[in-house]
Amino acid sequence: MASVVFYFEVHQPHRLKPYSVFHTDPFYFDEDANGAICRKVADKCYRPTTRLLLDLVRRHEGNFRVSYAITGTVIEQWKKFCPDVIDLFVELAETGCCEFVGETDYHSLSFIYSREEFVHQIDEHTKRIENTFGQRPRVFRNTELIYSNELARFLASLENPDGTPRFLGTICEGVDRHLGYRSPNYVYGAPGADGGPLLRPDGKPFGLLLKNYRLSDDIAFRFGNKGWEEWPLSAERFAEWVHQINGDGYLCNLFMDYETFGEHQWADTGIFEFLKELPRAVFDVSKKTDGTTENHFITPSMALERFDPVGTYDVPEYISWADSERDLTAWRGNAMQHNALEETYRVERSLKERLVEVKASSDEGRKKNAAYILEDWRKLTTSDHFYYMCTKFWADGDVHKYFSPYDSPYDGYINFMNVLDNVRTRVAEL
Repeated sequence: MASVVFYFEVHQPHRLKPYSVFHTDPFYFDEDANGAICRKVADKCYRPTTRLLLDLVRRHEGNFRVSYAITGTVIEQWKKFCPDVIDLFVELAETGCCEFVGETDYHSLSFIYSREEFVHQIDEHTKRIENTFGQRPRVFRNTELIYSNELARFLASLENPDGTPRFLGTICEGVDRHLGYRSPNYVYGAPGADGGPLLRPDGKPFGLLLKNYRLSDDIAFRFGNKGWEEWPLSAERFAEWVHQINGDGYLCNLFMDYETFGEHQWADTGIFEFLKELPRAVFDVSKKTDGTTENHFITPSMALERFDPVGTYDVPEYISWADSERDLTAWRGNAMQHNALEETYRVERSLKERLVEVKASSDEGRKKNAAYILEDWRKLTTSDHFYYMCTKFWADGDVHKYFSPYDSPYDGYINFMNVLDNVRTRVAEL
């Protein structure tokens, strides 16, 4: 039996407009570019993929399930530029075959720099998902699958108001140097501070779902590559690979960006036909003589409730799903990135000190101004801004260039710091 967890990350940042040292206005975000990109991706990916998945859920009568981590930044842009996309996801949520996973609302690196801000962004994201889709996330997915033992221990300590665990577990990358000979196709646990297994407030293990990066990347990165020895990849062939994990696991965690479908892998690669046939192929490859199937699709919370950890996944330093290193160098690999991040969270400390003063003030205009500054600052915490400053070359460098709106990482750094300097001035003026 193979239980397939199909999970998608959906995110768009608030991109900055060109902003020089001579600018003094507090309008930092390129709404023309953000709107154009959001509408384009909606046409190429969000609408056709979500409609297809709705059809697959209905066609397979609840046996096909999907899950998403959708950031607050993309939901805000959908509301502004293409609100019908939200309606499609609401329709998918109402099928009962779709789970929404917790995130940082602004897709930030806040856990590394500010635990107070990290908790706030989780809380805001939870409210947003509840209000938009009618679900309270039970599983967490940190920005860019950034993970460590420390993160697991922090998440495991969080409780709901009634004392129940905030999260059953978290999603992370299955990194070979930490797995060793072991397979990512199981539920794992994290080590507790006392050396024993990490437990949730209810006394049960805090679970980890590890991405099967080989099979995930076959779809996300290699599918349309005509130089790949498996090209063209059929749904039947991929289903055989999924089925082969039987005997070396029971979970096939397929985690990828939603934009894989139609945006990163264009429609003319056959990606939509592949997705359309994949559930049937996964079921058929395990069909029994009585017509039932061994393979099926489940959500992250179902996996964590159904399966106990088989061992400990010990990750003392941060990992992620980015680049060949699977570490933090995509965002913290050079001096520019380190400086930008340190300065960003230094502004947070000044801003929140001012907010305490402003909260006690009777000046409503001052309070409204402070709220605008805080919102702008939070948009600047989005990880993409620091990703654009990456100076990697070779294979990983091509990926960074694809996503960046700047001519060079240095342009990205200068533009960001000009904006941050203006935010710093506004904070001082409060």
